[in-house]
Amino acid sequence: MNAGFNAKLDADLQALKASGTYKHLRHLTTPMAAHVHMEEAGDVIVLSSNNYLGLADEPSVIAAGKRGLDRYGAGTASVRFICGTFDIHRTLETRIAGFLGMPAALTYVSCWNANTGLFPTICVEGSAIISDELNHASIIDGVRLAGKARRLRYKHSDMQDLEEQLRAAEGCAPILVVTDGVFSMEGDLAKLPEIVALAKRYNAVTVVDDSHGTGVMGKTGRGTIEHFGLTGEIDIVTGTLGKALGGAAGGFVAGSAALIDTLIQRSRPQLFSNALPATVACSALAALERLDDHPELVERLRANIAYFRAGLSRLGYRPLAGESAIIPLIVGETSFAIAMSEKLLQGGVFVTGFGFPVVPEGTARIRVQISAKLTSDEMDRALAAFAAVGKDVGLLP
Repeated sequence: MNAGFNAKLDADLQALKASGTYKHLRHLTTPMAAHVHMEEAGDVIVLSSNNYLGLADEPSVIAAGKRGLDRYGAGTASVRFICGTFDIHRTLETRIAGFLGMPAALTYVSCWNANTGLFPTICVEGSAIISDELNHASIIDGVRLAGKARRLRYKHSDMQDLEEQLRAAEGCAPILVVTDGVFSMEGDLAKLPEIVALAKRYNAVTVVDDSHGTGVMGKTGRGTIEHFGLTGEIDIVTGTLGKALGGAAGGFVAGSAALIDTLIQRSRPQLFSNALPATVACSALAALERLDDHPELVERLRANIAYFRAGLSRLGYRPLAGESAIIPLIVGETSFAIAMSEKLLQGGVFVTGFGFPVVPEGTARIRVQISAKLTSDEMDRALAAFAAVGKDVGLLP
């Protein structure tokens, strides 16, 4: 091994530790749920998971994955156009498209792959992509890969700036306006009605990554688009199967039949990566069916969000406003956020502190994420921990 190279890496890691910004991996010994056992902290309440509907350990979802493993085996062994597409992938993609009210859909092994496979494929020379400045890293990287396109950003949810960028892109074709549905670090929603109106005025294509909205927003959990009553008004939707929909893995792109066929023909992650494991496809399909059969899961999630937000406010915290299951508490510096999350873990609450470069300097935060499976007792115990730690670190009187 190259000693100098590894010595530099070690020095950089030591600097992270010295600054209090080093990230520690936690090791769970039980399924992801509202309450888990962790090697480092024992039994803890989970407020840091994307398992919004509590489907990761739902028996029917697990059973479907087991049946898929028995029927289809452990893996797909190659890419879809080389060694074939399992029928479960077609079934799942048809189900995703129907769920979202879109003509067609295509699965990937992650939403990261979906986003990095989408933009370079459809944004050729002469095109333009206009992206919200707080979009997820997978969108940012996907847009970067579209090197022949003109790439523009607009200030977060600033519709006046978006219109200025649309004017700047006039003459390009196609023009894509891309946004998260729910912004993962802010917890706020994109201004989709205004975005759609502007896109129509400037003949632009709308793209929404609704990874944190699917299963959370909308009357039936179909996401931010349903929440705003815009089903059928968005051109392209990307999303994940690895959050509310069972939490295993997988992502997708949904759109027109022509778009999906184009991705099958030309999208590099689709052409050169193995397909989603069939067992994951089976469990994701079961998660969608569970959501459709049990709309009360969405109602329970919404009630839990309101309950926990109100509890934090009563304690004296000032969470960022929002309607999603993400409740951020801005605490200042990265090392402070990480230290606070460590104290909360010691108090039996697993919640993550985020700082630079995930969020801008000085805006480090504790990001609370709510699950439908949290009981009122668990939330009360978590709030008690927030009260004690908040006083200990000086955030609360």
